[in-house]
Amino acid sequence: MDAHSRGQSDGIDPADQWVLNPQTGNYELRLNHSEGQSSAPSRDTGNGQSAPRRSRNAPPTDGAPQGRSASGRDRRAPGAAGAAAGADTGADGTDDDAGTRVPRARNSAASGSTSGTSRRDVPGQRGRRAANNADAPATGRRKRKAPPRNRKKKILGWTGGITAFVLIGGAGAAYYAYQELNGNIKTIDVEGAGSGGFKKDQAVNILVIGTDKRTGAGNENYGDKDSVGHADTTILFHVSKDRTNATALSIPRDLITDIPDCETNTEDGKKVVPGEQGVRFNTSLGQSERDPGCTMRTVKELTGLTVDHFMMADFNAVKTLTTAVGGVEVCVGKDVDDPDSHLKLTKGKHVIKGEQALAFVRTRHSFGNESDLDRIQTQQQFLSSLIRKMKSSETLTNPSKLWDLASAATDALTVDTGIGSIEKLRDLGMELSKVNPKNISFTTLPVLDNPAEVVKATVVVNEAQAEPLFSMMQNDVSLTEVKQKEKDAKNKQAALLKGTKADPADVRVDVFNGGGPQGSAQETLSWLQNQEGVPKSTNKGNAPAELDKTSLEYAPNQADQARRLADMMGLPAAAMKPGKEDAEGLEAMTLTLGADFKGAGVPITGPAKAPEGVQKVEADKQVCAK
Repeated sequence: MDAHSRGQSDGIDPADQWVLNPQTGNYELRLNHSEGQSSAPSRDTGNGQSAPRRSRNAPPTDGAPQGRSASGRDRRAPGAAGAAAGADTGADGTDDDAGTRVPRARNSAASGSTSGTSRRDVPGQRGRRAANNADAPATGRRKRKAPPRNRKKKILGWTGGITAFVLIGGAGAAYYAYQELNGNIKTIDVEGAGSGGFKKDQAVNILVIGTDKRTGAGNENYGDKDSVGHADTTILFHVSKDRTNATALSIPRDLITDIPDCETNTEDGKKVVPGEQGVRFNTSLGQSERDPGCTMRTVKELTGLTVDHFMMADFNAVKTLTTAVGGVEVCVGKDVDDPDSHLKLTKGKHVIKGEQALAFVRTRHSFGNESDLDRIQTQQQFLSSLIRKMKSSETLTNPSKLWDLASAATDALTVDTGIGSIEKLRDLGMELSKVNPKNISFTTLPVLDNPAEVVKATVVVNEAQAEPLFSMMQNDVSLTEVKQKEKDAKNKQAALLKGTKADPADVRVDVFNGGGPQGSAQETLSWLQNQEGVPKSTNKGNAPAELDKTSLEYAPNQADQARRLADMMGLPAAAMKPGKEDAEGLEAMTLTLGADFKGAGVPITGPAKAPEGVQKVEADKQVCAK
């Protein structure tokens, strides 16, 4: 091949080095040009090796189709031959006809070899010597009948060879990528703090924590360089069971709440950090060596939602992730020049990344009334834009961006051990990616100014708005419209509840606790009797077995009672369990409170929409910060 490429082949066609073995159906390399040839005249190549004379323009001598030699090699124009070579030649120029990588040998005339022997890895030329005879044509090529071509087998051979090449060639890169990305991931063991792991057939709750720890180059210049890393930005990301919607709940760092006891892993071993009452939420992390498991426990106490996993990021995460995707588009409704965060933008839209992106999410004095609550809204708008960019075709079809994003994400994040590998993060990512951005809503925990303070610096939960919001999340009710599923559920609910409702005084029901918090049956009994006017109700204690979902079993002739109780409690259609036989005498219905029960008077289904005044940002819409 070298001799041919340098114009020194003296008429030797590299394709003539390969012949079809009729016994195997494979092409095999023949290094000795005299072996297997007729005794036709030949000429010296100039280095002790003989080669048959043959004109490149001579027609095939064995009846092979025009454009293909007797050996089966392509003789078409350069463009066509190049296309054919792309089909049956690997990236290194090796023939993959039989699905086996065989090195294409150099022309022996160029190598100076005169031995005529084959290399050990070259197949023997079985069945070819018998074809030599004195009647061979004088062209230097013997006449033979080409064996029938099995096109299907040849195509399979090409496919097998190319696939093998891709798998072998890609395996090294994939292994390298896996090792690099896996090595990036930092983990913290928070065993006992979460659910034990997300499941594909259940709702998923991920706690995203942004700390104020000034790690990373240049970040020590941002304010408190010695911060232990408090929960500065906290978002509970709830994905519905059917993956049709998600709600991202921001929890203000200055919220006054209770932090429960929590077990943490320290350098000196495990220790239990005592809980505190009436303290800032952000001290659930970092303070007194609390780890993210403490924040997870605090969020569960606050919302009633069990957190499956956490992801924690510092300042560097914002800079590296925005750079990896090529920048994030934001909009500001006025000129901004904040000397504290160093954010400087003119009115309108901008694509920001790196330091500028960090300045955008840190600014407190640029928008609204310059409070932390207004900064939360700015961060939600930023994250919405980041989600749109990450799910855009511009990112998903760009291998370089995807690699940069994966590398930046794994390097910037700290996660719990339950998702502390590439495989587990991939599985989680696949579940989260099923949600359409138009059905992702950002909202903020409803709060009020702390009434105990003269100078307002902290906030407390607005119970009237927060409880319905928690109930919506617990029951997978979207803050956006997931139209068809909502419509179907409402129709089913309407059908069950359609009809007369008994007077509360006529409702007879036995209440069991089958998975609710301790004391739920008594709490419900008191609520029914004292607030809803249902005196014929009885506390039956614990149910024989625990249930995930609350259920109401009733007889056909108790349907009016069931409709009244369902209306009181906000029971979903799935909770209604009508029997086949009528009840006798004073027989009562059976209400079993499941794990979805959050408190007497709290609707099981959650309200149909968020209460008035609850702030919301939809991930598929851009909003200009003002």
